[in-house]
Amino acid sequence: MSLDADHIVDRRRMRRKLTFWRALAVAVAIVAIGAFAVLRGPRDIIVPGTDRISRVTISGIILGNRDRVEALTRLSKASDTRAVIVHVDSPGGTVAGSEQLYRALRLVAEKKPTVVVVDGTAASGGYLAAMAADHIVAQDNSIVGSIGVILQYPNVTDLLKTVGVQVETIRSTPLKATPDGLEPTSPQARAAAESMVMDSYAWFRNVVQERRKVSGDALEKVVDGRVFTGRQAIDLKLIDKLGDEQTAIDWLAKEKGVDPGLPVRNWRLTSRFSELSFLHLGTAAVLDAVGLGALARRLEEAGTMQALERLNLDGLLALWHPPGTN
Repeated sequence: MSLDADHIVDRRRMRRKLTFWRALAVAVAIVAIGAFAVLRGPRDIIVPGTDRISRVTISGIILGNRDRVEALTRLSKASDTRAVIVHVDSPGGTVAGSEQLYRALRLVAEKKPTVVVVDGTAASGGYLAAMAADHIVAQDNSIVGSIGVILQYPNVTDLLKTVGVQVETIRSTPLKATPDGLEPTSPQARAAAESMVMDSYAWFRNVVQERRKVSGDALEKVVDGRVFTGRQAIDLKLIDKLGDEQTAIDWLAKEKGVDPGLPVRNWRLTSRFSELSFLHLGTAAVLDAVGLGALARRLEEAGTMQALERLNLDGLLALWHPPGTN
């Protein structure tokens, strides 16, 4: 049955209206999700110009993060921040990322009285970050230490032989892209990798010696890669005091003349919405529901790629992990 011209025009108008209402529904849903997230977030209301102690939180795996560096740079210049308390709970991460964080925190500590509180773990790169402050507080049973550098890569040579796969490689030079785990590691490749690890370790060791004022046998004991409890760490000069955030405030008041009655407020290192991985998924679900499935799939893929990038730990690591957590 053929449709007359008026009916075709009406169909087109209805389609345009439907598209408009779909787009409006998507916009409303995204705004609602964002508003819900903001309302559920920390409610540390900061009035510009009001003196405060700023609280910074470092947790999880440490990777390179330019936004974090910029946020810490702003903190170092914040005229209404009288002191900074850095909470650390991290097993470390990449050497480069940990060094970047250490240098950014040192910039803050050079401008503001800064103290670190180890909540659970400050190991490897996490401990490197903690050393940026002039005073470190930890709980009795916090985990501290694991000073060292590691380079790990799976070698699947025997597995490839078992399944009958042979990898052919053409290199410009013998040490290009070695070790790669697809063939036995040559003595030259192993020596080159060990040289790189030891060079980074020497830098890490020097930071410990300079920042914590330890040397000789005392230094050798703390830089052998082991971890210590807070109680052990204070005797080894890896930390300065056992306690919590209130202990840090008391130290700031006594040693730096900071008013202990100042409010402690969170200083965000990233945008609130950059941390909302569920926002990608929620938006994708809404788009799918209103018939925009293709766009929904793209958003889901973008969220997945960001998650994978956060787990990328290629390169030298300053990372502590108990056996069985690989």
